[in-house]
Amino acid sequence: MEFNKEKLTSYIKLMRPHHYLKNALIFLPLIFSKGFTNINLLLITIIGTIAFSLMSSVVYIINDIVDAPKDRMHETKKNRPIASGKISVKKAIILAIILLLITIILNIYIASKAIANKYYLYFIVFYGYLVMNILYSVKLKNVPILDITILAIGFVLRVIYGTLIIGVEISNWLYLTVLSFSFYMGLGKRRNEFKKNGSKSRKVLEQYSETFLDNNMYVCMTIGIVFYSLWCIDVQNILKSFINVIYTIPLVIIICMKYSLNVEGDSSGDPADVILGDKVLLTLALVYAIIMFMIIYL
Repeated sequence: MEFNKEKLTSYIKLMRPHHYLKNALIFLPLIFSKGFTNINLLLITIIGTIAFSLMSSVVYIINDIVDAPKDRMHETKKNRPIASGKISVKKAIILAIILLLITIILNIYIASKAIANKYYLYFIVFYGYLVMNILYSVKLKNVPILDITILAIGFVLRVIYGTLIIGVEISNWLYLTVLSFSFYMGLGKRRNEFKKNGSKSRKVLEQYSETFLDNNMYVCMTIGIVFYSLWCIDVQNILKSFINVIYTIPLVIIICMKYSLNVEGDSSGDPADVILGDKVLLTLALVYAIIMFMIIYL
């Protein structure tokens, strides 16, 4: 029984469920389109989020399979399920195939609801995310700038997928906001990898410097705040229900500063680890979510 429990723990670790937090971005189109109280749209978004979460696990499994030889020589990554030998490559592939089949079933169910006329688009976005990350794992993660761009696009695709499955459009300013903050977090991740291990942990880090990553991280944070402010002004002028949204800007600035403080500390730099590892940051994010929900729906 103990063996089975240990095996189950290894499979769960391989799927990296704590990274599912990133898929909360799929809910942004639903919330900002005032569709959260629509049960059908809410159900579709929940199902879509589950599908994307399982797909992200497929991506992590593929990445761990590809990186296993190198991970075995890493101080901490050698403890990953595949690198440590707790799960064989064959069983990892079987798990990935099962998860992939489940995502297909879930997306077919979403398509059957026919909420969006061009349902094939979210299939393209969804499985395009998989193809992009396979290419990333195999080759593109070693290409400077492009590696960070792919990390950022992954966040943006989540939002686009969220718009497509419920048939709404995303604001240009909101799209630019998500894109900028995605680059900010991607650069922060690379910055801390470089700071902790130099160029040893990733080949691509040989072509980066801490100054480059640091400067561009804060450039993206700054323009992200600017784009968010422009979105607040734009949506405030269009929709009366968003009349007080501009007052969330100081809170967003504080959240960015707290996130940056964590990144400059002893954090790994990974967005999920940074957020989940800090109760204050989690509380600030929750306060923002509550305030925004009240502004939109009350």
